[in-house]
Order: sequence, then C-alpha cells, then structure tokens
Amino acid sequence: MNYVTYGGVTVGLCLLVHQLITWYPGRKALMKDPTRHAATIAPFVASWAYGVLTTLGVGGLVGLASSATLGLSNWLGDAALVWGVGGHVGQMAARATFEPLSGPGVAVVLILTIALLAAVKKSRYGSELKRGAWCGICLGTSAGVAGFAAVPLAVAANWLGENVYGAF
Repeated sequence: MNYVTYGGVTVGLCLLVHQLITWYPGRKALMKDPTRHAATIAPFVASWAYGVLTTLGVGGLVGLASSATLGLSNWLGDAALVWGVGGHVGQMAARATFEPLSGPGVAVVLILTIALLAAVKKSRYGSELKRGAWCGICLGTSAGVAGFAAVPLAVAANWLGENVYGAF
C-alpha cells in the first residue's frame, strides 16, 4: 500500500485541474454536443481509473513504477508546498483503510497495463493517458472524494477478474 502526502494530493489535483481547464469547451458547446465532448475526456478518465488501481497493493514492476511515481509526486508536491507557500513536509493525506485487489483483480490490472501501454504508443491521446494515470496514482489513496472512488474500482476489478478467470 502506498501512502500519499498533501504534496502528492496537490500534484494530483494540479494535474486534474490542468486537464479540466484544457478540455473544457465552454458551456454553449458542451450543451450543444455533450456526447462528443465527454468522449474527448474519456481517455483521461479511463487512465485515471487505471492509476487508482495500481496504488491498491499491486506488486512487481507495475507496483514499483506506481510507488516510484507516487513517491516522486509526494516529494515534488511537498517541496512546492514548503518552498512555494510555506507549508509543512510529509503530512499524510491517505485514507485509513482500502479495498485490496484479489489475485484475479491483480491479473486484470496487468491486462490493463498492457492495454494502456499500447494505447499510449498508438493513440493520439498519449499525453492525456499518461497524465490521467499519474493523476490517478496521486489521488487513488487520498482521503478525499477521489480516494473513495478506489473502493468501487477495486471491487469492479476483483469481480471482473474472478468472473473472467472463473469462466475458464
């Protein structure tokens, strides 16, 4: 389990705010064609969900990459808070409990990792996919609203893994 500090949450929220501001087409355009505009933010949201799943006790290389990304984000965010606005280093912003992934749930994360790597390489949304995964890693274990999304995502990954692997 990876733990996030206020600095890591700050980095995650900065990534989220950047994505929302660059995506927002304006009220009039959004009201005229909401489906098309929702589709343009879907890659970010999907990779955000993947990033959240990688923070829930995944080991191996995927877990190492997720943990390193979170650690770097915590450090960068803490440095920005201390040197930028006079905050304090290392204050925990993580939830006390989380829903762990089961064996089949971890297998689903591995399959999603391969899909994300292929999509980053081949898709025109590569930067959004990377930014979404980074944002999900930073916010996945936070105590706020974004952290609460980790529970249904973990339950869904566990359910999918158990039903897919149970079918064979």
